[in-house]
Amino acid sequence: MKLFIVSSLVATAGAWTLSPTRLASFSPTTTSGTSLSALKPGEKVTLIGVAADSGCGKSTFMRRLTNIFGGETVGPLGGGFDGGGWETNTLVSDQTTVICLDDFHANDREGRKLTKLTALNPKENDFDTMYQMLSDLKNGKTISKPIYNHVNGTLDTPETIEPTPIVIVEGLHPMYDSRVRDLLDFSLYLDISDEVKFAWKIQRDMEERGHSLESIQASIEARKPDFDAFIAPQKEFSDLTIQVLPTQLAEDDTKTLRVRMIQKEGVQDFSPCYLFDEGSEIDWKPCGKKLSCSFPGIQFKYGSDTFYGNDVSVIEMDGSFDNLQELVYVESHLSNTATKFYGELTQQMLKLADAPGSDNGTGFFQTLASFKIRELYEKRAAANKAKEKVAA
Repeated sequence: MKLFIVSSLVATAGAWTLSPTRLASFSPTTTSGTSLSALKPGEKVTLIGVAADSGCGKSTFMRRLTNIFGGETVGPLGGGFDGGGWETNTLVSDQTTVICLDDFHANDREGRKLTKLTALNPKENDFDTMYQMLSDLKNGKTISKPIYNHVNGTLDTPETIEPTPIVIVEGLHPMYDSRVRDLLDFSLYLDISDEVKFAWKIQRDMEERGHSLESIQASIEARKPDFDAFIAPQKEFSDLTIQVLPTQLAEDDTKTLRVRMIQKEGVQDFSPCYLFDEGSEIDWKPCGKKLSCSFPGIQFKYGSDTFYGNDVSVIEMDGSFDNLQELVYVESHLSNTATKFYGELTQQMLKLADAPGSDNGTGFFQTLASFKIRELYEKRAAANKAKEKVAA
């Protein structure tokens, strides 16, 4: 499945330039949208929430997740600039809709300059509208959702979104509001340590955007209090957390990553993946004839733990793969992966071999988490079909 992402270097056609006023006070006469209608009669929406700070890999994870669900991709809702001449953050296929929660910002960029609040602050987000619209979508209703234009910072003309079997909401606050949180069928948090986040932002903002090291540091420090207060606490409510940390295999190594997949026990229709024997404590260094490894090698761990007071199962990978085709050797030692055939995990990793993190635990566990989410969706869909048959 192809995934299209829209971006712009110019102001979008029809974009509004708003003062710091809530979008709800405006009543546009037209909305952009699509005629796509993928939800069949009696079919229920499965709502997935993905939380993370900006620049922490949400877009790459969305690509992996939607790719695994399959389906013919329509692309950006409304066709983006080539099709409709306007900016959108929403991605649609006949199976999935991905909604960016930035679209529920309360003010535009100029408005936040006046309030002097960051987008991480809950006061800068319209949770009432977010809850109502996501509730309507989950109940199979079509919505007219606002758009936050990331290019010019404006609140644009709303777009029409019709429900699909899987709706993924990604952004800063999918688990912050208890009403929205209760709508979610499954939740995931991408937890990037401060050291790794800083290294990633340097690579992105200095090498790709020409920002200075000083400006990057200032930006991170300015956001940190709000991140610690409003974003990080959502980890408590996450069903699955992917934690990215500096390696423990070598000192002063800033490129190698140690990644942990923290899986909450007792979640309906979700059973954690495990390495070798379920419930055991495993420390495994697989490098050798079947898995080639450059310095500092690869180490896997598995065991039980607690995370924010919840019982969890944790799989950890420290190091990088030299040859992704050899990943099948690691896959053969994993159980409960929710893959449909032997080698599907490796096959999926090879499909997106050029995506960031494909040679380390970030891509590995994002892909594994995607299979588990697919399994959960299919279990829910099968249960709904069974109820429909009984009712008929």
